Amino acid sequence: MLRRLLRCAATPAGRQPRGRGGTPLPPAAARTVMTAVPLAHEVLEGSGARPPLVILHGLFGSHGNFHTVAKTVARRGGGKVLTLDARNHGSSPHSPLMTYEAMSLDVQHLLSRLGITKCILLGHSMGGKTAMTLALQRPDLVERLISVDVSPSSTTAVSEFSAYISAMKSVNIPDGLPRSAARQLADDQLRPAVQLAQLRQFLLTNLVEVEGRYTWRVNLEAISHHLSDIMNFPVFHKPYPGPTLFLGGSNSPYISRKDYPEIQRLFPKADIQFIEGAGHIVHQDKFEEFITAILNFLPPP
Repeated sequence: MLRRLLRCAATPAGRQPRGRGGTPLPPAAARTVMTAVPLAHEVLEGSGARPPLVILHGLFGSHGNFHTVAKTVARRGGGKVLTLDARNHGSSPHSPLMTYEAMSLDVQHLLSRLGITKCILLGHSMGGKTAMTLALQRPDLVERLISVDVSPSSTTAVSEFSAYISAMKSVNIPDGLPRSAARQLADDQLRPAVQLAQLRQFLLTNLVEVEGRYTWRVNLEAISHHLSDIMNFPVFHKPYPGPTLFLGGSNSPYISRKDYPEIQRLFPKADIQFIEGAGHIVHQDKFEEFITAILNFLPPP
């Protein structure tokens, strides 16, 4: 069951974006260190002439998290769908920089490389904040925006994720161990810090074998260094004018009423909806309801 809470009213445009804390952005010359990385991605062709749907995963995830969603949307008339690996995740290159501005730039460069001049952006959690950043920076590239279970505000305590990262760094697996045994050993070592079995299994999707040695494919150092950036959101003053859907799980705390004023300020054409019985991983907890909400929000083909 889908529960719709509100449709936000318009607010006037304000000043241009500033940096965190409201300080003016530095001159362009000082920002040249931020360069895009070529994102690993998968393209699923679909019918219809609507702009492609571009899906951005969350922290510690990869494009594979949304493979079934992408296939289903494309098959049910949702048009072309792209799934991406964020920098420092999946098969995309590593970089010491892990800000939303940098991740937005990566997506912009991929769109340009693929000749996509307009898209529909869908992002979950960290990916939702990346999608919001891109839409606020380059509204000309984004026809519609879908933010899944995240708002343009602080997400959660940094210390919680710091504990996960420390536990992942401390995992020690002997070389040459069979994969099933390696995963079980890593699971045992993560358990004291990561008590939820579902979360441990999600983190373990990042455990890979490279030349007989087990390592994490996510860049734990960069993520750890930028955790406060990832948990927060850049400061913007000019809103995104396009249709926006904030789609949360009714059992998740990631979108709450205290977030509504900021959502209204930055996304004046936003709908806020909750899928009953879903937690933070909305697309897994209530798959059919999630697909229905997405397809209902897409423009006519």
